Amino acid sequence: MKQTPFSAKHIAAGAKMAGFAGFNMPISYTGINDEHAAVRNNAGVFDVSHMGEFIFKGEGALDLIQRVTTNDASKLAGGKIQYSCLTNENGGIIDDLLIYCIEYNKVYMLVVNASNIDKDWDWISHHNTGNVEMHNISDKTCLLAIQGPNAAKILQPLTELDILNLKYYNFIKGKFAGIDNVLISATGYTGAGGVEIYFEDKDNNADIVWDTLFETGAPLGLKPIGLGARDTLRLEMGYCLYGNDIDDFTTPLEAGLGWITKFTKPFMASAYLQKQKAAGVDKKLVGFEMTDKGIPRHDYRIKDAEGNLIGRVTSGTQSPTLGRAIGMGYVTTEFAGIDSEIYIEVRDKLLKAKVSKLPFVQQQS
Repeated sequence: MKQTPFSAKHIAAGAKMAGFAGFNMPISYTGINDEHAAVRNNAGVFDVSHMGEFIFKGEGALDLIQRVTTNDASKLAGGKIQYSCLTNENGGIIDDLLIYCIEYNKVYMLVVNASNIDKDWDWISHHNTGNVEMHNISDKTCLLAIQGPNAAKILQPLTELDILNLKYYNFIKGKFAGIDNVLISATGYTGAGGVEIYFEDKDNNADIVWDTLFETGAPLGLKPIGLGARDTLRLEMGYCLYGNDIDDFTTPLEAGLGWITKFTKPFMASAYLQKQKAAGVDKKLVGFEMTDKGIPRHDYRIKDAEGNLIGRVTSGTQSPTLGRAIGMGYVTTEFAGIDSEIYIEVRDKLLKAKVSKLPFVQQQS
């Protein structure tokens, strides 16, 4: 099992560790609910160094990105970020990802899911028909997500860069905690505000940044956070988790990602998805709240009042913020309307739920 540059720090801090996407990752430290509340109300640090990062260079870099991703990356100027996805020929989602414009039409960074690094690299490489210079820097990149409403305030003393006024889906580069060439982006997958920081894994950088973060932040309540709370936080926002809510057999239109599917330019499966949009989808990813007592789990069956199968749960949990059970899942289109009554099959019992508007919890800035 692979280790991140921070694995020893997690173990020393008493984290419960488990395998995730081939990496030994912290699941929780003091408990998921406690860590969840810390991020929603103050700030927490996630080690997400298992994620993948690709650098594309050359005059054809933008053209390659345009061909393999669904969003319109031509809209990106230097210092801007975009959420997008890769699709196969049948419109299925190979991965969801972030695109960073380092230099317009010349240098870009793609950030992909840990479980899909090799798959994504092979797919894009296969479609690199030009001379785009590609570098997989995943193994030498540290990535920490410092999330929460007070994250920027806690981090600002560690850099001369203006983190406090960094706008959502923008990034800056410079010195942080005494380390050069750190990329700081106003992104994250919690909906609680905050930033993510990327830096090279060399010269003891990981230890320096981690120790400095907590020397500065611990007196202000900054806590290390595991993947358990990351999952409950993202689910409260209705954010998709690859492998659960989206995969190679679900399309962006079915997953509610039509807003990152732009038909202003051709891309892989654009013709297929245009036809699907015109015809209408047969199933949709929806959020729902349990009416009856019970917690929905991945792959539980969704049925109608007569017991007919209408879909399946993709993600579910007891929301720490709301104090009630929530979930997401695909249902046939006729049951996708807000307040539609659906039933989750839990241990041979049909428990009532209703389709809810996403997000379950409002995003914090």
